[in-house]
Amino acid sequence: MSFLSFRLVRPRVRMPVRSALRLRPLGDIWHKHAVSAVVALALAMFTLYALDRPDLVLYAAGGGMCALYAHGLPYAARARALAGVVAGMIGSVAVGLVTAALTDSVAVRVLVAALLAGLHKAACDATRIGPPGNVVLTFITAGAVFVPEQRLADVPLHVGIGLAAGAVAWLVGMSPWLVRPDGPERVAVARALEATAHLLRAGARSAAADSGRKDGERGGRDQSGVSGGGRSGGPPQDALLRARHDAAAAVNAAWQTLPRAGAPRGGLRRVLVRAESAAAGSPALAVDADTFTTWAYDLRKGRPLPEPPPGDALTAATEQAELAGMAAEHPSPRPATAVRTPRHTDAGRRARDGVAAEETPAVPLRRGPRVWRGTRALGARATRAAAGVARTTRSAVSGMRRGARTIATVTAGSAAAGWLSMGLGVGRPYWAVVTAAAVFAANTTLSWSRALQRTVGNLLGVALFTLLVPVSRLGALALIVTVLVLQFVTEAAVTRNYWLGSAFIAPMAMLMSEFAGVEPVREMVADRWLDTCLGAAAGLLVCALLPDRGAARRVHDALDRLERLVADLTPPAPLASAPAPSTGYVTATATSAAGRFASDAERRAACDRLRASLVELREAADTAAGEWWSTELPQERIAAAERTGHRRLAELTTTRRPPLTRPRACAHARSSCGVASPS
Repeated sequence: MSFLSFRLVRPRVRMPVRSALRLRPLGDIWHKHAVSAVVALALAMFTLYALDRPDLVLYAAGGGMCALYAHGLPYAARARALAGVVAGMIGSVAVGLVTAALTDSVAVRVLVAALLAGLHKAACDATRIGPPGNVVLTFITAGAVFVPEQRLADVPLHVGIGLAAGAVAWLVGMSPWLVRPDGPERVAVARALEATAHLLRAGARSAAADSGRKDGERGGRDQSGVSGGGRSGGPPQDALLRARHDAAAAVNAAWQTLPRAGAPRGGLRRVLVRAESAAAGSPALAVDADTFTTWAYDLRKGRPLPEPPPGDALTAATEQAELAGMAAEHPSPRPATAVRTPRHTDAGRRARDGVAAEETPAVPLRRGPRVWRGTRALGARATRAAAGVARTTRSAVSGMRRGARTIATVTAGSAAAGWLSMGLGVGRPYWAVVTAAAVFAANTTLSWSRALQRTVGNLLGVALFTLLVPVSRLGALALIVTVLVLQFVTEAAVTRNYWLGSAFIAPMAMLMSEFAGVEPVREMVADRWLDTCLGAAAGLLVCALLPDRGAARRVHDALDRLERLVADLTPPAPLASAPAPSTGYVTATATSAAGRFASDAERRAACDRLRASLVELREAADTAAGEWWSTELPQERIAAAERTGHRRLAELTTTRRPPLTRPRACAHARSSCGVASPS
């Protein structure tokens, strides 16, 4: 490392305790995860109990727990995601069972379990499957690797049981579609509305704080005659910045959810347009925070879609432009009887520009040479295709690099924890492997928090296990019921904090191991506690020794992309006089900014790219700031880019583009609206 780079890299060791253990509000859809998992597991467990084979419950648990995943996705995407989770789970279990059948070497089993843990972490990060992430996959797979007395001839039966339970989990996860087919989209839009309401309230608090600060400075100047310094920012301003990012992320997630829906969601899009405009700071479609909260409540309760209040002509034009842009980005299938209008005709040009035939008289179009126009269109198409291929290639290379690092890091930490547990003579080293794999997070600070939460939760969990053992050992039926109750409570507790969820996860995992046979309680408690400490320490040590060196580079890349995008979307300086006071700066600037696009679809796509870039930059900056060893980040440049980006987003969201029509069409439109033409 060069002297310059050594100077730039400074340790920023953060080991929060209070914030890591603080309880959060209950999750909004925890009951969906809980009910789905309990139903899927209950069907599998009680079926095996009826067949007098409770010893096979462990193999069915892997497939049944797949019902925990993909509850935030629309049902078309959920079907694919759940199928992928089931395939990954059953494939990993098959590898684990084959390993257990072929070798008795604990060191080899630890290595296989650690390698599978690394693959699970990389796959979950790449697909962004969401909670519970890689922990459940690694827990089930590591248990399969260490199944005692596994025979190779029994592997097909055990894998088949898991596959059948996975099919049941898929059906359970898809079953709400029969009752509320637009449920996931409603939840996504409700989250965007709630985040926007929180942003509006944070903005009001920040404005009140700024007003009070200015009054205090003015009073100080009146008394002393000296201008007061006063710093800008503070807790209200920091809360406003965080609320703005949360609102942008929620709106972006909702827009990503709606186009993936199988059926049209025009009413939800109309509501989301209002939230997007308010989050971007647009006064045209703004609604107060209480109204957004009421709309979100109605969406979650399955009530009729809220109807946004009517506004003025600018509000209607803005809403129509947003919906037209979404419709152009995600067109509905063309009817079989539709007649395609040639694009080079006058009617085709009007249809492409969004002008009705009766609004624009037929005007002959000037045409250049056909060969030149075809060559130019082909060149533009080739340029866009090449740019898309380049972006895809860069993203794929970056993803492969990050995936390889994740696999190597998680495998190293999990293997070290398992081998250390094996060296100390602990009977279940796979518990250490699972704990180490669960510790790895986006940065070192989050890994420290996860290690602390896992340790505290497991300490409470082993105490709860000792209380539940007498009940669970009354029989197989009592054991099944106890596991199901713990599974349900876990899904509620883990949304409050991971340590609280771990307090119920630990006894559930220990009780599930008793389906294979009863073991001494004292030995199980000692092994669990020791493996937890070893796994947390080994995982955190590897995270600290192998930090993410590319975190700062990703911040600079995201910052460069945002600045270039903002520069491309910035309208040129106006040459005419200033806009009329009645229109306002934002509306007038938005009109000039929106006029840079040939259609509402292009403007809509630009808004989506800008919002995604803002979210990407903030997430990259938060991740890099949590690394203990990292280069200094350009905080002032990041803040300036975010301010400019949100301002541009407000300008693009405020109003639609000026209509790209000929002068005759403009005059006709003005006369039809009763607006006098300028003299």
